[in-house]
Amino acid sequence: MRKPLVAALIALAIAGAGAAPAVAAPVSGAPAAVSRTSAQPVADTKAAASPTLQAVTLAGTVSLSNCSGSLVRFPNSLDTDPALVLTNGHCLETGFPAPGQVIVNRASSRTFGLLNSAGTRVATLRASKIAYSTMTDTDATVYQLTSTYATIRSSYGISALTVQDTHPTAGTAITVASGYWKRLYSCNIDAFVYRIEEGDWTWKDSVRYTSACQTIGGTSGSPVVDQATGKVVAVNNTGNEDGESCTVNNPCEIDASGNVTVRQGINYAQQTYQFPACFTTRNQLNLSAAGCVLPKP
Repeated sequence: MRKPLVAALIALAIAGAGAAPAVAAPVSGAPAAVSRTSAQPVADTKAAASPTLQAVTLAGTVSLSNCSGSLVRFPNSLDTDPALVLTNGHCLETGFPAPGQVIVNRASSRTFGLLNSAGTRVATLRASKIAYSTMTDTDATVYQLTSTYATIRSSYGISALTVQDTHPTAGTAITVASGYWKRLYSCNIDAFVYRIEEGDWTWKDSVRYTSACQTIGGTSGSPVVDQATGKVVAVNNTGNEDGESCTVNNPCEIDASGNVTVRQGINYAQQTYQFPACFTTRNQLNLSAAGCVLPKP
């Protein structure tokens, strides 16, 4: 999660997509360090062969100062509701939430660069608060914005991505869409991992990608989009870089019997189907709502 951006740049230069985990870039970093002569999104070379990749674009993704993210809505969200941005817990501007820490309804004025399908920044969106953030059981932050979905769509022609409210399935063709790098990675859900441990943090029922998704530093917080439905099924967050076991930047897999497996070069995401039940009227967080199973403060 903490791999410096300079290392990610070296990985890009040496290996194309690189084999680094999907970690945050430094808060002060900027993607200008990698020159792009075109606003067109760059697809991973292995992903380009997928005939369904073009169904997923960068429209609705956002760039943060140190991470990627997406403009999202839930199945019951209304156009008049304040819009939401989804990214990782470890992308929080105030630093990593501690194990067991859950942050709710904290004021924030963080800004996000809203991208269109070509990866062009068309607007700057602003948060009004951190609605929810944690690195316990999952790795996610949800920001509430000062704008509604209707205002954003009418002003910039961009609609939010819908978060799927059911558990995805293994084998699903997915695209990881990074607003920070303006890059698309295509692969499949390989399996679901009972527990992942990385440093002091533990995540449950995580998505493991097939090897084609070689996400790198700065892709943290990218939406993981089901290519068939266009819905968000997870949020991209980490991968094992050096083959170490259960250390920062080197998550390990732990099964229900406690057996530990290390998969160097494999990357992971955290599922998001749990979130819709916890955001009710006007997209307001309600951790007491029926069916809400997110960790509580």
